[in-house]
Amino acid sequence: MNFINHKLVFFVFLITTVSVFIGCESNFKEVQKINYSEFTPNGEADNFNLKYTDSGRIKSILISPKMLDYSNVEFPFTEFPKGIDVTLYDSKAKKTFITSDYAISFKGTDIIDLQGHVKIATESGQFLETEQLYFDQKNEWFFTEKKFKFTDPKGVSFGEGIDFSKDFKIVNSQKITGAIDQAE
Repeated sequence: MNFINHKLVFFVFLITTVSVFIGCESNFKEVQKINYSEFTPNGEADNFNLKYTDSGRIKSILISPKMLDYSNVEFPFTEFPKGIDVTLYDSKAKKTFITSDYAISFKGTDIIDLQGHVKIATESGQFLETEQLYFDQKNEWFFTEKKFKFTDPKGVSFGEGIDFSKDFKIVNSQKITGAIDQAE
């Protein structure tokens, strides 16, 4: 009879122990969920079309199929996961056209990161292609350390690393790897 009591006590102890572990696992998962913050946008827009004006003049037009606003996170940003199409206007209404497959702008930095098939063209025939390009909105300046192809009426040049003003009046290239002179 003593053997049966020991077996019964062991069986009750085993069930109690298993129940405690199952209960703790369930509570542990709930505690994990408390500290988990879902990374979801604060705002979302489809077929986004923004015209930025200053003193009654259009300075830029930004068009994107999708915009996600993450202003609710510690380091707020705006993301354009399906790319952008931007037209910049200078003081004489001359246009610069920019396209990319993806863009992200971090609030407080005035820097836009353009990625994937980035193309910039001016009305005067200058054209730049690269895979990633940054735009400093405050200084109206572009820069990259990536490979690029730059075409203008004087010819075509290839290189790695370039920075330039939005109207291509000032261009600083770092490593020219090839140039094609189109002069006849």
